[in-house]
Amino acid sequence: MQYPITLGVLGGGQLAKMLASEAYRMGMNISIIENGYNSPAGEMTKSDFGLGWNNREELDKFIDSADLITLENEFIDPDILEYIEQSKPVFPSAKTLRQIQDKFIQKTVFSSAGVAVPEFEKLDTLEDTFLFGEKHGFPYVIKSRKMGYDGYGNATIYNNDDAKEAWDKFKATSNRSDLYAEEFVDFTTELAVMIARNQSGEVEVYPVVETIQRNHICNEVIAPARIPESAKEQAIQFAKKCVETIDGIGIFGIEFFLTNDNQILVNEIAPRPHNTGHYTIEACETSQYENAIRAVANLPLGSSKMIRPGAAMVNLLGTRSGSSAPSEVNELFAMRNVSLHLYHKKDCRVGRKMGHITVLGDSPDEAYSRAMEAFGKFQF
Repeated sequence: MQYPITLGVLGGGQLAKMLASEAYRMGMNISIIENGYNSPAGEMTKSDFGLGWNNREELDKFIDSADLITLENEFIDPDILEYIEQSKPVFPSAKTLRQIQDKFIQKTVFSSAGVAVPEFEKLDTLEDTFLFGEKHGFPYVIKSRKMGYDGYGNATIYNNDDAKEAWDKFKATSNRSDLYAEEFVDFTTELAVMIARNQSGEVEVYPVVETIQRNHICNEVIAPARIPESAKEQAIQFAKKCVETIDGIGIFGIEFFLTNDNQILVNEIAPRPHNTGHYTIEACETSQYENAIRAVANLPLGSSKMIRPGAAMVNLLGTRSGSSAPSEVNELFAMRNVSLHLYHKKDCRVGRKMGHITVLGDSPDEAYSRAMEAFGKFQF
């Protein structure tokens, strides 16, 4: 692909904002389409299409404005990607998205490819939930097949009464065929890895990292993961297999469970930049955002090597409703090797991802300790 290049992004949140920042640094232009104007990414460009991708006229204008297109989230109808593909290249493709957007299909695809995943079964009736409990024991998890994220769309089941309550709750908001059951994994650590792949088949794998979830939201990331090398190698092999199986082009975040006997199970994949890869902006020779752009533009991929022995990232979640402006940053900025990212969202809500802090160090433990210290100095 020849310069000048305009990269179109479906979505205008913080991931698109960081993609846009990297694209501008690389000498590219940006077009954003989102359901609303002046999103975190939309405010960075004059090509801000705020009527959304479900408005065909607006979508056509967006398509015309871009040379190639990528996405910020996996919740877009694959039919829209197929429509775009008639005019412009879009990665990940509609075919890729169809294999992973539905989590039951995703698990089926990966399991069929020889990737280890938790035991899972489709739920068509309430009776199916009872049968799953009899077969696999309690607790287990009922999950929405689509649109689940950050714990939304999940329910942990400890008995059949829980199953009925969850079934009725999900039935009120979605079709019953949109559910599946998954065994509850007794894990020691949750892990993630970012992997970039371009159209030429070149692959770049980032370090395996530890993730710490609080209230079902990724709260902290420690890089590299403090786990046996054999477990890291297995996670990387599974990550490569997942992306190759779905013919993924772009950047992908793969999440794993590490079990008590050091076995790796794939939890899920995201076809986009990922929260667990934010640390790469400061910590790696090439960030996940730059390699996402390189991959979709079929440019040679950059090195994912870390520039310091350790790094840690802490999410800044909203603790109140109101202004998105922080009330105190001086103490944070007084710390060395600490980077603050704020997403410039219009308002703050409890639990909303408002920004993140990244800290580099001489070891993962040191970086994590200083990241938590920095977190304590920041206030919304």
